[in-house]
Amino acid sequence: MKSVLSLFKSAPKVKNAAYFSPGEDCLMAILEFIGAATASLKICVFTISDDRITNAILAAYRKGVDIQLLTDNEKLFDKGSDIRQLAQAGIAVKIDNTPNHMHHKFAIMDHTQVLTGSYNWTRSAALYNHENVLVTSDAHVVAGYSGEFNQLWKEMERFR
Repeated sequence: MKSVLSLFKSAPKVKNAAYFSPGEDCLMAILEFIGAATASLKICVFTISDDRITNAILAAYRKGVDIQLLTDNEKLFDKGSDIRQLAQAGIAVKIDNTPNHMHHKFAIMDHTQVLTGSYNWTRSAALYNHENVLVTSDAHVVAGYSGEFNQLWKEMERFR
């Protein structure tokens, strides 16, 4: 199994691109995106159960990246969910407290890039599902996603 750092080195180095699964292109784009963060990561995802992504988030956190994570309150307790592990490591996690799902799948890196798409941050997404990831540095797109994240961050409850 490749280490998280070796995955960063082999990931695509493109600022604006689309990626598709099954296969590892989406995963590699996510790992590169997380690994490239130097100041902040705002992550808003339905769930995280792919340990490779979890390890990349933890590595970014350990190097001093400020991380905020929004997620669905029900998926939090699914078998394999890594959200509690991330919260226990000290990452700020908020959850929705509604009967509806928080189904977004996006991240904002250093206030300059957005990663979004249908790709669930799960291992089965890489192995089986037809999914996509889009990475963009378009300032209008980044501003739109930042506004949505900030609004949700105000509305959601802290997970402890």
